[in-house]
Amino acid sequence: MRILVLADIHGNWPALQAVAAEPFDVCLCLGDLVDYGVEPAPCLAWVRDKAHYVVRGNHDHGVAQNVVIHGRSGFKYLTSVTRPLTRERLSEHDLRYLSRLPVSRLVTLDNTRYLLVHATPRDPLDEYAPPDVDFWARRLQNVEADVVCVGHTHQPYVLEVGDKLVLNPGSVGQPRDGDPRASVAVIEDYTIDLKRIEYPIDDTIAAVQASPLPEGAKNMLADVFRTGAPAPNGQK
Repeated sequence: MRILVLADIHGNWPALQAVAAEPFDVCLCLGDLVDYGVEPAPCLAWVRDKAHYVVRGNHDHGVAQNVVIHGRSGFKYLTSVTRPLTRERLSEHDLRYLSRLPVSRLVTLDNTRYLLVHATPRDPLDEYAPPDVDFWARRLQNVEADVVCVGHTHQPYVLEVGDKLVLNPGSVGQPRDGDPRASVAVIEDYTIDLKRIEYPIDDTIAAVQASPLPEGAKNMLADVFRTGAPAPNGQK
């Protein structure tokens, strides 16, 4: 069985299209389908149709519940200006879909138990989890799973913590580790492969430039997409 693990698509349809060419038997999606990128609707449509198990991210929750963000810099600013556009470009059906996503899923595949959350088991939506064994050991004490799949940080890693593995596939739509290529994980024959996939970044930027976002936001987003680096002040 070939398992494709995705996270943090963030409305980047060209990136998701490139990732969709990857063969898989089962697709696990760890949330944050929306915000930042300006093409959320086709991303939701693909996930609804192709992903077998999906959990809610903090941005999915914020868009579904119309949580207003007041940010003047960094990713908080980008969230504040892209969220209204995201909601405008989604249907009521899309918003209901986001609102009904579970915050965690426990799935057994090939005799392996996978726990799916966006952030951490302790705080499924918002806790920022670095690749640190001591950090994770405190959060996995009562977790009955073999592999814990998380997103949120936009940085890929595989970490062995006792008898468990923590897997972060990185971000499909907005990597922040200095490599702008889409980041995913593939699990096959009990082996995890962190993969980077080229996609037409210029198409993503062109969609942003054609949107009604403020010019400053367009320039910031273009820079993040091109460099795969954090926003100017490193806000998450």
